[in-house]
Amino acid sequence: MLNLNELRRAARIIDERFAGHRLERCVQPSRDRVVLTLYGRAPGEEKARKRFLMLCVHPASGRVSQVEGLPKAPANPPAFVSWIRAHLPSARFKGARMLGDDRVLGLAFEAAEGRVELVLSLLGKRSNLYLVDAPGQVILALRSPAETRAELVPGAAFTLPSSGVPNPGEDRFASVPDPDWLAAAEAHYASDEGERESVDLAREIRQVLKRETKNAERRLSKIESELAEADQASELQRHGELLKGSLGSIRKGASEVRVRDYATDEEVTIALDPTLGPRENLEATFKRYQKLLRRLTKAGGQVEEARLWRDKLTALQARLEEVQGEAGGREEGEEEAERAAGLEAIAADPEIARMLGRRRAAQASPGAAPPPESTLPARLRGLDRALVPRRYRSRDGLEIWVGRSDAGNDHLTTRLPGARIFSFTWPGRRAATSFCAPKAGRIRRRNPFSTLASWPCIFRSRRMPATPRCTSSRSNRSRSPEVPRRGSSTSPGAARSVCAGRRTACAA
Repeated sequence: MLNLNELRRAARIIDERFAGHRLERCVQPSRDRVVLTLYGRAPGEEKARKRFLMLCVHPASGRVSQVEGLPKAPANPPAFVSWIRAHLPSARFKGARMLGDDRVLGLAFEAAEGRVELVLSLLGKRSNLYLVDAPGQVILALRSPAETRAELVPGAAFTLPSSGVPNPGEDRFASVPDPDWLAAAEAHYASDEGERESVDLAREIRQVLKRETKNAERRLSKIESELAEADQASELQRHGELLKGSLGSIRKGASEVRVRDYATDEEVTIALDPTLGPRENLEATFKRYQKLLRRLTKAGGQVEEARLWRDKLTALQARLEEVQGEAGGREEGEEEAERAAGLEAIAADPEIARMLGRRRAAQASPGAAPPPESTLPARLRGLDRALVPRRYRSRDGLEIWVGRSDAGNDHLTTRLPGARIFSFTWPGRRAATSFCAPKAGRIRRRNPFSTLASWPCIFRSRRMPATPRCTSSRSNRSRSPEVPRRGSSTSPGAARSVCAGRRTACAA
């Protein structure tokens, strides 16, 4: 990973040589690397040309460098580069700067939608790449925030790390001139990274093969156990035929019956359900027989397929071990190249590629963690989860609360501490709605009433244009308006409580 002095020099070189370049493409070849295609003319050059800037956040080899060409793009672009392609087409690179005294590099781009900064944070295992808008809020992160800095989720304000100032270190490429410095940094890390990528790929393939082999063994065992029940199916069919000819001799409530099988001249004991009658027991026996027969038919067609799949996984595991252990007696470079080629051939297998893609997609899109309870307002803490409203924020910063259910709506409008309930009825109509204004200082009567009175008409798509009659009361243990719950409560999409915090009110 680049140290602080090397990153400062890289920032100066990028700012001097790439300022004014146009962003043409963006590719994410792996989960910790992004390559930008910049087109422009560097100082001292006569013609403009393409340059490929790599931003890597790998814990061991985090860096900014220049590569020879654009790597192959994945079939399904991840969310990070998809956002860049959608919102930064032909953006101009405005410059590079160091943020604070740590290894945090900012690359500013100006697009039609405004200014966006790519922030490269090299913090070892917490390294990440962020998209930050002009106000300083995080848009997206290359790696999951849970793996790096959990507080920098999308929408949060970007802050510098709170760790102390790191050791600046020495520039390991001090003898390299500025025009070749970025390429020299990439050459230094490329060889080590290639070996590390081979080790990571081998471990990844081994893990998916182990998991799939375990699943294949479990599936094959289940199918073979179903096939082993073939004798039971024949026995069920025999019992059904015997019961069919002995219905008259079966007493109701009997738990078993003894009948003679004249084909074998032996007496057979058949278990019965005492809660069922003779005919119901006969139907239940044949129903179990038919169900088992369908399972056997299905298992018979799957057993060979399951065995072939298990054998293929076993062969792939043996091939992986062979690739990992071969190439002895050759030069170290040749041995590593041959091992990498063998791993790539295994990874190119359609089934292996499918399993690896599924694993990487699961790692790239972790489930969103629920917000901690401490972020809830004091009046909502300790409530049952079903009563905690959904919380949204409008463009102008207004917080909006929406009840999750009728019980949640009732709690917002009748049990919210320190709030005021406004009830509206329309002349000539047996309909009403209510609004809940959380306590926010003194409430004036005119403006809030006129604003709130217009909301029900908007929620009803202006079905009730007349001015309603308004009454108000405290919400502490208050009751809903004593009118039939029609209109907002029964009209489609209107049975909701929308509670706006601090500056305005809420609709039920």
